[in-house]
Amino acid sequence: MPAWLTFILEILKLAIPAIVVFLTAYYMLKTYLDKQLQLKSLEIRQSQAQTTLPLRLQAYERLSLFCERISLPNLLLRVRRDNMSAGELHLALLLAIQQEYEHNITQQVYVSAQLWEIIKLARDEAVNFVALVAEKVDPKANSRELAQALFHFLNQRETTAVEKALLAVKKEAGAIL
Repeated sequence: MPAWLTFILEILKLAIPAIVVFLTAYYMLKTYLDKQLQLKSLEIRQSQAQTTLPLRLQAYERLSLFCERISLPNLLLRVRRDNMSAGELHLALLLAIQQEYEHNITQQVYVSAQLWEIIKLARDEAVNFVALVAEKVDPKANSRELAQALFHFLNQRETTAVEKALLAVKKEAGAIL
């Protein structure tokens, strides 16, 4: 056997086990580091969940309170005064709805986009309902007439968008618990 072939065989005898040992060590080290990365990732996600869960629950609480506060019976109890005209009550109702919405607008960060759309629809429906009924009442009339008209038209509806929004808030909050 030629000397160069013997030399190559000797190199291969040493290189092949070294390559096998290197590949085995590489595979084991890569597997270990991947598992460590997954564990760290899981720890970070759990830590974030512990931080954001109370904030999300608070957002659901605030949005359910928002729905309760813009429901017309509650809104009328808070806003209406005896010496108001129907026009003044109309403006006061619209202003109260808008202020409630602006006060809770940051909660959209903590809830799903779908729920936030439902909340906006509830606000829009409340505004449109008040405006629609207020058109049928003389703005100079007593606020009691507008309140009675609002209750009358409200009683003709099966459910309102505000009630649906409240159910959606409860459903989504229940899903994370």
